[in-house]
Amino acid sequence: MMLQRILVVDDEPQIQRFLKPALTAAGFDVETAATAADAKRLAATRAPALIVLDLGLPDGDGKTVIETVRAFSAVPIIVLSARDQEIEKIAALDLGANDYVEKPFGIGELLARIRVALRQAEPGPAAAPIRHFGAITLDHEHRRVLVDNAQVHLTPKEFDLFELLAANANKVVTHRQALSQIWGPAHQDDAQYLRVVIGQLRAKVEADPKLPRHILTEAGVGYRLVD
Repeated sequence: MMLQRILVVDDEPQIQRFLKPALTAAGFDVETAATAADAKRLAATRAPALIVLDLGLPDGDGKTVIETVRAFSAVPIIVLSARDQEIEKIAALDLGANDYVEKPFGIGELLARIRVALRQAEPGPAAAPIRHFGAITLDHEHRRVLVDNAQVHLTPKEFDLFELLAANANKVVTHRQALSQIWGPAHQDDAQYLRVVIGQLRAKVEADPKLPRHILTEAGVGYRLVD
């Protein structure tokens, strides 16, 4: 059985020395790169199953790697960076990164996020017409949502937003992504619209809207729908 290949892009030797044996011990084949140029080349020629990417590279911003790779591949990309500003996280996720982990980090958490990203990347059957998130049922075909098998009334915007979150289940949907797709590109900075509809959705589908279990907030970045 071929091992899944992970490309680690980081110019800090200590990070590479730590990650390569840790990922190898976890059962992965590991390639490393220290520059944006090498990262782009290896992503194109070595077909990694996943990329772990630092943003601070000596020959350019790691976000250019995301942009280049997304032009030809849907390979999962997990950003691993010391940059903790919201604007950096949002920019990386908007460009196509799947997840964002801040340094310093725990190897256990990083491995868990890698496993999740790889599972999500596996080809599977077409989206089921009915999906379940705990007690919440989403019926795509009939455009309805049920909680404990009882239908709840959602406005068109509420349903469209819930459907978008469900299509990206367990992934972060950024504020800009949601606003652009639900309200249109002209409203991608109108975060208040999104906050209002998220609040309405939680009130209708969560057992305790103040302590949501399914529609989770990623502070400063967006929202994530989990099972």
